[in-house]
Parts: sequence; C-alpha cells; structure tokens
Amino acid sequence: MADRFTPYSSLAAYAVQADASRGRLHAEPADTTRSPFQRDRDRIVHSRAFRRLQYKTQVFIFHEGDHFRTRLTHSIEVAQIARSIARRLRLDEDLAEALALAHDLGHPPFGHAGEDALDAAMRTHGGFDHNAQSLKHVTMLERRYAAFDGLNLTWEMLEGLAKHNGPVRQPAQYIAEYDFRHSLDLASHASAEAQVAAIADDIAYNNHDLEDGLRARLFTIEEVAALALPGAGLEEAKLAHPGMAVERLAPEMVRRVISRMIQDVVAESQNRIEALAPADADAIRAAARPVVAFSAGMFEANKAVRAFLFERMYRHWRVNRTVGKSRRVVQMLFSLLHGGPQMLPDEWRARAGDAGTPRAARVVCDYIAGMTDRFALEEYKRLTDPSVPG
Repeated sequence: MADRFTPYSSLAAYAVQADASRGRLHAEPADTTRSPFQRDRDRIVHSRAFRRLQYKTQVFIFHEGDHFRTRLTHSIEVAQIARSIARRLRLDEDLAEALALAHDLGHPPFGHAGEDALDAAMRTHGGFDHNAQSLKHVTMLERRYAAFDGLNLTWEMLEGLAKHNGPVRQPAQYIAEYDFRHSLDLASHASAEAQVAAIADDIAYNNHDLEDGLRARLFTIEEVAALALPGAGLEEAKLAHPGMAVERLAPEMVRRVISRMIQDVVAESQNRIEALAPADADAIRAAARPVVAFSAGMFEANKAVRAFLFERMYRHWRVNRTVGKSRRVVQMLFSLLHGGPQMLPDEWRARAGDAGTPRAARVVCDYIAGMTDRFALEEYKRLTDPSVPG
C-alpha cells in the first residue's frame, strides 16, 4: 500500500493540487485513503460548530416552521452547488465542498440580527465578523484533539475561509492576529475552489430565500415572476408542465434558476480562465480579478433579486419583529455576562477573567456566537427569569 494519498489525475493545472498542499500548522501523518481536503471536510462535519448550525437561523427562527432553511441545510445546499461548479471547471471538488460546509460556522444565533447585535456590543473591543469567527472556530475554539486546539485544517482551507470574498485589505481582528503567526497571504485572491464556494453561497442564498419567502407568504409568486431571472424560470416550468399544481411552482422555478446560474458561472469562469491561461493555482491567486464569477447580465439579474428580497423579505414587518426581539436577546446576554462573567460555565469563566474587561468581552462574544437560537433563548430565560432554574 502506498504511504500517501494518490492525487486525482483529472484536475486542471490551475486547480489546487492536494499533493502540493502547504500543509497544516501542526504536522500530522498523511492519510493513505483520503486526500488532505477530504480529511478537512470530515473534520468539519464531525465538529460541534457544524452540528449547531441545525438550530441557527437563516431568516426564520427554528420554531417558525420545520421546512424553512437553517444554517445547516443552507450549508449543505451550498456544498452541492459548489461541487457541481467545481466538477465542471475541473477543480478539486473536496476542497470546494469543505469550504462550502465551513463558510457559516462563525454565524451567531438569529442570523444577521445576532451578528449586528454582537458587532455593536463589541464596537470598542475589535468588533465582530462572522468570517473571522469561522476562522476562529476551526483554529482555536473547537477542542476535539489532544495535540492542538481547533481542527488543524490545511492552509488552503484557512486561506479560503479568510478571503473567499477576495483580498482582505482591512482584516478583522482575529484574522489579522492569526495571519501574523501563520500567514494566509491576505493581499492575494483565494483559490478558484474558494471562489466557487463563495459564488455557490450567493446562488443558494437568494434562490432559497425566495422559496422560503413564498412559503411564509411574505410575497406572491406573481410578484416574483415580475423579476427577470425567476420569471424566466417560472415560465420555463409552466411550459414544461402545463396545469402544474400551485404548491410545485416555487421549487420548479427555483431549481431551474439555480441551473441557469450554474451554467452562467461555468461559462463566464471558463472564459476568464482561458484569457488568463493560469499555469497553476498560484496564478489564480495572483490574478487581477476573480476567475469565478457571473456574467455581467447574470450579475445584474441576481442583483435585482437581492434588492427584491431586501425590501420584501428582510424588511418585512413580521421579520422586523423577529429581528428586534433577537437583537434584544443578544444585547441582554452580552450585557449581563460581560458585567458578570461569574455566571458563565466554568470553562468560559476561567478564560474570561475580570468583569468588564476587553478579555471578558471577547470571551463572552465567543460564548454567545457559538449558541444556537434555541440555546440563546433558554439562556436568556435562565439569566432574566427568577422562576427558571439557572
């Protein structure tokens, strides 16, 4: 048996090559049955942070309905789209999938409402950024292994988490701190695989929020049909299935739109790659612009969908009520625990130190960021309701 994993032979030269990985911060023996990126994916799937995504909000809080997306289902859907794109571009599917599965690990409870509340609470202590928190989870907060904190993922994974949206000119506090001791080349683009994971997130996010918004009756299928991109998908679905049942319209529309968007990304990316003629993955990183992107027309069509969702879903009065309540829960949790770290569980209390300090603020922030919606609500009751046991 070989003493190392045999790399794939069908990858393009510009793909990240598993046998040429820059390795892990803490050296480990090679695995003969899995590539380094397959091991990364497996470590993410078995992590506590990944399991907690099941009860973390996408838009709707977990108790509002079993069929709405959560951070977990969203991450799985992003991974599926990322693999589809990576396969057609001859990239490393395992790296793209692992990045997609890990991209939301740093999200706090209650979605963007929780993130905004934590960022405001941490304004004088370095702020809060969910991308930085994802990196922190996999490099420090996960404690599954005896030899190191975090998951000890490959450099390529950490690079992708830190800069999947492009070069990082003004890194968040933890990204800057980590980069100081283990450089992630923040000034360059990430690999094509990381770019695929980022654009797969965009594809999944908008389309599945459209479907969830329709399910919640925040808007109608007729209003969605007025938008060029979903409207074309809906018309195609109706032509293919005349007299289709109403409840099947949204999923039939969404799957066609996702297919159109994947085809657009693949075509545009192939054109950009052909023009760049990259000899290896480092040429992708050094390029003047991303190589994985929408065409100009698709970018504008998707932008219109995003604007519709912002106005009709994310600012809907029902969602606004949930956002307001969620922010207050996070604000109160932070205020109480920052001022009284003696109320933290033992492990967190020991790390927090004295009340009101910057150190306590960061530890409390990490504690809250790891909560699910359900746990945050329960913790809020335990800390504010004398009738609820602590």
